[in-house]
Parts: sequence; structure tokens; C-alpha cells
Amino acid sequence: MTQEMTELDSPADAITGGRRPSAGSLPFAWRPMEPDDLDGVHAAGERVHPGYPERIEVFAERLRLYPEGCHVLEMDGGTAGYVISHPWHPMMPPKLDSLVVAMPTFPATFYIHDLALLPQARGSGAGARAVAHLAEHTRAIGLADLSLVAVNASAPFWRRQGFEIVEDARLAASLKSYDTDARFMMRRLEAVLPL
Repeated sequence: MTQEMTELDSPADAITGGRRPSAGSLPFAWRPMEPDDLDGVHAAGERVHPGYPERIEVFAERLRLYPEGCHVLEMDGGTAGYVISHPWHPMMPPKLDSLVVAMPTFPATFYIHDLALLPQARGSGAGARAVAHLAEHTRAIGLADLSLVAVNASAPFWRRQGFEIVEDARLAASLKSYDTDARFMMRRLEAVLPL
């Protein structure tokens, strides 16, 4: 599930790897999510996605199963957003507010479960930076695409990040758990050929 964002920045740079911004640097910093962040992350999710509620257990499970895909956005000393993502099955997005139990043995896509930014972080480039980092991570683990379910009229943001809407009857049950406006989107990554 992803929310509407408006930044137009290029996603050329990666997430800051937990460093706090210094004077003259970016006004935000992405860092790895920790269990102590879950209450703040869940509260941000409820604020950004009031029409798409998920239990805190969903956030905790994703963090436990794939911490490499979970990051918190810090801005002005507080939590201003988060991203939760993980390897997954192709064309099978998890239903809203559902536990996945385990990561797949043979994943075929990198699924962005949620990228949520509070109002003060929108337009900062933080969303595009997170997507760039996730694309690099996806390549590094040997997967060829990213996928997500776009909600809250966020498809234009995702199109700017290289995602395209995918229409397929196999997606109907999962998308129905969100709402009739939810869209499954994918971004295929360019192959990196060895020299």
C-alpha cells in the first residue's frame, strides 16, 4: 500500500544508511527500522492511510521477516515516514492487513508493501530516494522487478519512478481488500550485464 506523494526530484541517490543529516545536507535521513520504531510507524500509517488500516502486528511481522526492507524517515528529530518492503511472489500482492507468515523460498519480485510520508516530508525527495535505494537492493538480491499496490491516487508518483499499472484477473482478490481504486503496479529493472 502506498500513499500519494508529490516530489519531482530525481531518485539518483540512495537512502542515507542511517546517517543523520549534517548542516547543509538534506533535511531528512532514512535509517534502518528497529522494533522500538513500530509504535511511531504504526501511528504514521494510521495518519497517512486512514482508509487502509493495518494492525501493528503486520508491521512487526514484516520487520521480523525482512528487516533489510524496512526503513524509517527521520526529519526534524521525529518520524516523518517509513517504507516496508520485501521479496515476494509475482502477481500476488498480499491482501490488506494480512500476515504473510514467511518470505518465499524463491521470490520473483521485490514488493513495496508501504511507502508512507507525513505531510512535512512530502516534496522533499525522500520518497524518490527510498525508491532508488529499493531498486538498487532489488538488483543486489538478483530480482528483476519491483511491485506494489498504489492507493490514495498515488499512481502518478509511481509512474514518475518508472512503475506501470498491470491489469490481470489474478490480482482481483488481493486488490479488492484495498478498494476499487487500488492499482497493482510494476517496475522492471534494466539487467546489469557482467563486464
